[in-house]
Amino acid sequence: MPALAIWSPEDEVLGAVAPLALGAAAGTAVVVDVDPSGPRYPGDMTLARLVADGPTKADLSPQRSGVAVIANGGIDAEDAEEVLRALVNGWPAVVLRLPADHSGDGGAIPVLPLVPGSILKRYPGPAVYQRSAWRVRPPQGGVVLPRPRPGTVGALLSGRAPHLGDRWLRAWRRVWDHAWE
Repeated sequence: MPALAIWSPEDEVLGAVAPLALGAAAGTAVVVDVDPSGPRYPGDMTLARLVADGPTKADLSPQRSGVAVIANGGIDAEDAEEVLRALVNGWPAVVLRLPADHSGDGGAIPVLPLVPGSILKRYPGPAVYQRSAWRVRPPQGGVVLPRPRPGTVGALLSGRAPHLGDRWLRAWRRVWDHAWE
């Protein structure tokens, strides 16, 4: 499976939970936060520590199925390029969480809330659209996700494995299969 880079410029909670959901949808994946100001994901491993100490063989490939999460730890992506390449080469699926102020270039996939009106910026090209309480017609060319169950979001943000049969997580699988070109 490829590596996918995602970012959510409009919703901080969506920006924190979307990479975890995308990783869970892959089955076995590593989620790497490349935002030095990113969320404090549960766990001890950070990208900054991997760069400083050098990754071990165990860091560079899955030791079991499921999702591994590597918080940022305060390092810029440019300073971690070698480690990021090694992770992409060793894991079956890699999710890169980009900062909310990412420019949107380089093939990164925006994850946007589907809300009424036009006050939020829309990005050209395909995107992942998260349904909300409003019935809004989604733009063409992207993946539209159903509303998540609170328990699923709570599990992901707490570092617990959600129920993998969850409808929202199943919908995230389409993101891996979508033609993002």
